[in-house]
Amino acid sequence: MTSKIAVALMAGAAVLAASQIASANELLEEAKDYFQPIPSVVPAVKDNAVTSDKIELGKMLFFEPRLSSSALISCNTCHNLGMGGDDNLETSIGHGWQKGPRNAPTVLNAVFNIAQFWDGRAEDLKAQAKGPVQAGVEMASTPERVETTLKSMPAYVEAFTKAFPGEEKPVTFDNMAKAIEAFEATLITPYSRFDQFLEGNTKVMTAMEQEGLQLFMDKGCSACHAGVNIGGEGYYPFGVVEKPGADILPSGDKGRFAVTKTADEEYVFRAGPLRNIELTAPYFHSGKVWDLEQAVAIMATSQLGEEMSDEEIKKITAFLKTLTGEQPKVDYPILPVETQETPKPEAMVAK
Repeated sequence: MTSKIAVALMAGAAVLAASQIASANELLEEAKDYFQPIPSVVPAVKDNAVTSDKIELGKMLFFEPRLSSSALISCNTCHNLGMGGDDNLETSIGHGWQKGPRNAPTVLNAVFNIAQFWDGRAEDLKAQAKGPVQAGVEMASTPERVETTLKSMPAYVEAFTKAFPGEEKPVTFDNMAKAIEAFEATLITPYSRFDQFLEGNTKVMTAMEQEGLQLFMDKGCSACHAGVNIGGEGYYPFGVVEKPGADILPSGDKGRFAVTKTADEEYVFRAGPLRNIELTAPYFHSGKVWDLEQAVAIMATSQLGEEMSDEEIKKITAFLKTLTGEQPKVDYPILPVETQETPKPEAMVAK
């Protein structure tokens, strides 16, 4: 009798395991309709060959504080590669200790976004690289000052000549942006557990995480947050069903309206990419929410018109944490020494 019970139990366990495998495989097939894994190779970018010389130059420029007029602020200041590609501040602090208007989005995987900035005003990473350099609230410099600074250091002239061979005047503001774009194209985070799941390893995610993925799709989150970057591919109103309060959605920031001047694009923003989301608090363009579960709850009410249960929120949050990929390992570059011709730093605070 005992052996018969044991056989029956084993048979029951086998049926359950087979059912779970079938369920996981069905979930995988459904997920493939919405999402794609991050490729393990550096993606190509439009009109900009990503060469090793250009990448090395771009890395130097990404960490170069002398692109700012104060010689204190670099791209890495607000997009810290050791902290998920952002600065973990509500809004960034720029020239003269000014507080920026929006939360700094992560630079990691930004190459996969439809456009850059929360309002999509920069069509690509080249255009994005030029913005903060010239913004008075950020690096407060000019194209002329940047070119003078870079030309004053022979090591930079040599690096630009190698990165842009055949050009009569390789040290330009445009080429600065192209080099930074080439480097940023390498800042991808493949091999997350969700990527492994999409590639067929259905055991790499726990039952709770898989249930969170199912909820993410069933509830409609994937309508805006899909593709390679799990977002970043389109523009949507913040508050489709119910607008959040002014503490989360400041009334003075109307999103894409400032770009298009179209009334129906008031409070429309690019859907935030969710890759590495557990590393990039605080959340939303306002940077007002520090807890990921709270952010999920806010999105449920404002975008879906649904009050999710605590259990559902925890499951979706568990799924979101599977989106953390392998962080890029970047050696801090040794930067050229300035010369007598290098512009002197400008004071950030008036005397």
